[in-house]
Amino acid sequence: MAKSAPAVNREASLQLIDNFSLEMTGKDVPGLLEAKDHIPAGTRINITFLGNEDLEMRVAAARAVRENGFTPVPHISARRLKSQGELEEFLGRLQEVGATEHLFAVGGDPAAPEGPYEDSLAVISSGVLQQYGVREVGIGGYPEGHPDISKETLARALEDKAAALKDQGLGAVILTQFAFDTEPVAEWIAGVRAKGIEAPIRVGTPGPAGIKRLLGFARRFGVGANAMIVKKYGFSLTNLLGEAGPEHFVDDLASALTDAWPHPGIPGKVGLHFYTFGGLKATADWVRTFTAERS
Repeated sequence: MAKSAPAVNREASLQLIDNFSLEMTGKDVPGLLEAKDHIPAGTRINITFLGNEDLEMRVAAARAVRENGFTPVPHISARRLKSQGELEEFLGRLQEVGATEHLFAVGGDPAAPEGPYEDSLAVISSGVLQQYGVREVGIGGYPEGHPDISKETLARALEDKAAALKDQGLGAVILTQFAFDTEPVAEWIAGVRAKGIEAPIRVGTPGPAGIKRLLGFARRFGVGANAMIVKKYGFSLTNLLGEAGPEHFVDDLASALTDAWPHPGIPGKVGLHFYTFGGLKATADWVRTFTAERS
């Protein structure tokens, strides 16, 4: 007899997806305008800092997020900054459009820094952020590790950044790389909390997208995507032209977090952050449908 699927904990799923955040690039402003009526007012929308974007694109995206009633969270890529002056110019321009209260600081893709900032900790510790109205900084988390950095180094960096933000009088949010498997995510969250780090955690979640594209991003970022995991996630390796949404992942993670936590509900301010792959409206519509089905 086939094994029945575990029951969905609807309340936990709704709690986990409540107050979700989204991600867009500087090129996604038209997609934002298309999706704006489908996204809850005040939603946090992260704006990337990619090598193929420039200052004007990043600031324009942050302005569009703000003007359409959402909360902009611009990214700062530490190793892409060529000088403190470039950092201050970026922050100054963001401040002009009311987009410096929340930031996300990441080391960035370049193997060697292009300026004085070796990593996001160097930006946080510079003392520059507060001068431009920054109140909260997001930092990266890697439940499934990083292809070029050891787990020990990642764990130490997370602790150092959380401590530095506290010392600087800044709030912290941990934003994770996206994953397909809920078990390492739940274990990683438990480990973070065991170290006394109480910052809210937003679990990176792939928005609905083509299966082939999802697997391509997974390989690029070193995310586990073996056959067993992707089957558990809810899509088939035999149909790479199909589409997949994260409903299985969200339900499983909600249940795993609830089961592993000694108190009712999701532990210690854990929510979701959707990587939209350019599909802001598709992701917002998916959230609406998912929420309606679980209500």
